[in-house]
Amino acid sequence: MADPIADFDRPLRGIRIVDAVDGPLQTVGRILADLGAEVLRVEGPGGSPARDRGRVVEGRNLTYETRNAGERGLVVDLGSSEGRERFATLASDADVVLRDGTSEAWDHEGVRSLDLRARHPRLVVVDLSDFGVAGSGSDRSATPDVHAALSTVLSRSGLPGVAEPLLPPEFLLYESAAVQAVWVVLLELAHVRATGVGDAADFSVQEALIQILDPVFGVGGSARAGVPLRDLPRGRPDARHLYPIFRARDGWVRICVLSRRQWQGMFEWLGRPEEFADPRFDNTMVRFAAAATLYPLIASMFAVLSVEEAVQQGQALNVPVASLDEADGVLAQPAFRDNGSFVEGPDGGLVHHGWYEIDDVRVGAAGPAPVLGEDVRVTDRPLLSGVRVVPGAQPGRMPFEGLRVLDLGVIVVGSELGRLFADYGADVVKIESSAFPDGTRQGQGTGPISEGASLGLRNRRSLGLDLKREEGRVVFARLVERSDVVLTNFKPGTLAALGFDMAALQALNPGIVLSESSAFGNHGSWSRRLGYGPLVRASAGLSSLWRYPDQPDGFSDAITIFPDHVVARLNAAAVVALLLRRDRTGRGGRVSTAQVDAIFGAMADSLWSESLRPGTGVKAEGNDRRGDGFRGLYPAAGDDEWVVVDAVGDERFAAVARTIGRDDLLSDGRLASAGGP
Repeated sequence: MADPIADFDRPLRGIRIVDAVDGPLQTVGRILADLGAEVLRVEGPGGSPARDRGRVVEGRNLTYETRNAGERGLVVDLGSSEGRERFATLASDADVVLRDGTSEAWDHEGVRSLDLRARHPRLVVVDLSDFGVAGSGSDRSATPDVHAALSTVLSRSGLPGVAEPLLPPEFLLYESAAVQAVWVVLLELAHVRATGVGDAADFSVQEALIQILDPVFGVGGSARAGVPLRDLPRGRPDARHLYPIFRARDGWVRICVLSRRQWQGMFEWLGRPEEFADPRFDNTMVRFAAAATLYPLIASMFAVLSVEEAVQQGQALNVPVASLDEADGVLAQPAFRDNGSFVEGPDGGLVHHGWYEIDDVRVGAAGPAPVLGEDVRVTDRPLLSGVRVVPGAQPGRMPFEGLRVLDLGVIVVGSELGRLFADYGADVVKIESSAFPDGTRQGQGTGPISEGASLGLRNRRSLGLDLKREEGRVVFARLVERSDVVLTNFKPGTLAALGFDMAALQALNPGIVLSESSAFGNHGSWSRRLGYGPLVRASAGLSSLWRYPDQPDGFSDAITIFPDHVVARLNAAAVVALLLRRDRTGRGGRVSTAQVDAIFGAMADSLWSESLRPGTGVKAEGNDRRGDGFRGLYPAAGDDEWVVVDAVGDERFAAVARTIGRDDLLSDGRLASAGGP
């Protein structure tokens, strides 16, 4: 399958990546390839061990094909001196090397990070591992469930009153970390652009997850009202009132009523009940406090409606409502083909079509994954390929020094996206108005700013500007003329309604880069649909997976703010890619993402499997991971204290058995293998 948009100028064209990742972060190379990089996928003579792991349908490894699509294959024997020299030669004409950091292959002279960078001083080497290659935990290994426990996500997952916490869906952990790694790669390329020198990045999955998956010291959603995660009550706090789920006649629906306007729609929908007519119920916190009486009214209304009726009526009244779908419902939803999220695969089924629209063009995989044994001919790149170093580049310069960013973003995605540039040297100007302040600022405290706002909005300058007034638009236009980037996450069409669509921005400044993000994307029947992260999770099938499977109403994703932090990094990476393209072409560009694609991207192999063979996709499994004897959650001494044990394979099974004093298990024939009777 050739690149369907081969003539389109993807932003990372001219960037070469040598990808030797066989572990769980293969999606890093895939996303970089989608953005236009030439990704050379290095495998040993027998093929990558990743070809033997993952979801296989009709002899095809859908996991490998999904995570490596668009890359070009190379056979390199790192166990031989000739192979190591070939690898070093490849790296000497590349911009980035990606590799599994703890592999012993990199201990040999010539392929060590220092050796590769001595040969090519502008090279970026990114070592990917669970706990980093330089610290005290470098010899430790992990699994998704271990990372869920260590990153604090598991401590909040589940429902009060249920005996056990709830392990989140496995795919979330490494796929979220992969997006953080993509951002690190683009940040490193920006570093090369600003300094003229390369770098070595020691990437830890554990540290990445602490930053990207419900970070304790990060900005939270508006419904949390500025309450830090660390101040939530211990023991799986009950967050169901934030984004409540109700049973409809034929399924489940979730609402997300936050603003005054949304509450007024719900008030009308309920028939204007007298007990909630007081204007004080316009306040979100007041409504949450009244949940014990308000939510039964809402539940009674939904009980007689079908899911479709509830969603349609809610949208008509400007009340954000979504159905809780499972994989089959997701794949049957025409809106996800209308917006470009899914396309027909070459051999049938529905394939996720990437994370990005660039310049209003969907940029999915540039081709299939390498076939086993593929060994393409690699040619020298043209002289001006790679990163263009800016005038005045020097070591020690911040990656985004000299870059001006106009930040119109709001809540989590907006706050986090602007922060990523501000923290690394950009002049970020936060623009909002007193009539519509960023929801990040709301909080229950008495101080001048909430902790969430101080974390999310740090390192910026601030400007009050009303873009609905002519005077405000004139000032904004002048700022666009002398800026580099505009960040937004408005509902599609909002910026255009203010007079600043992409054409208008480019007329003011041909080099401007625009970043947009919305719930369901710029195109299709759902583009204007009211949506927040909790509704996106419901519509994408994630809420139905993040639940106790033996409890009909055991949905447990209310406390998470996934995928907001992930989407911010997807957009940040694409903005840097467009700035690199601007260095090459002189023109700016536009990136648009949909939150729903951040979720679909994380479960792409499972959804493809489900579309090919119904019933084979991922299902809600709770804490029963199966696959081996010692896997899951186990109670520890103390009140509601738990440990995760995830010992897959004979060697680890034996180690756990000996550790707990059960050597007898090793002589039990029924336990001779994981697949035993």
